[in-house]
Amino acid sequence: QVQLVESGGGLVQAGGSLRLSCAASGRTFSSYVMGWFRQAPGKEREFVAAISWSGGTTSYADSVKGRFTISRDNANNTVFLQMNSLKPEDTAVYFCAGQRATNSETYYRRLTSFGSWGQGTQVTVSS
Repeated sequence: QVQLVESGGGLVQAGGSLRLSCAASGRTFSSYVMGWFRQAPGKEREFVAAISWSGGTTSYADSVKGRFTISRDNANNTVFLQMNSLKPEDTAVYFCAGQRATNSETYYRRLTSFGSWGQGTQVTVSS
């Protein structure tokens, strides 16, 4: 399994933007489906976005569609989450997740489909 470390979280006003990064260790990153999840206080961890290992297929939660963009740089073992038009309800700890896949266009949306997780980075959106 890869080791994952998130960065880029912080405090931002509503309407602002943040870019999260997730750095992965290991030489097999390019065969991993990558995802972003978030967990707000008192709530369950929820799916945000996922990307296939090729980068050619992406999936988003309805709540972030049109505002967030997931992308990856396989040469540098990094996955990104660009978050625009942030809302107070986007406040949460954001987690990067990865799972090896055999198909270049496969993606996962279920929390239990991912075997590798980062420690999370806090995103706070003020109103």
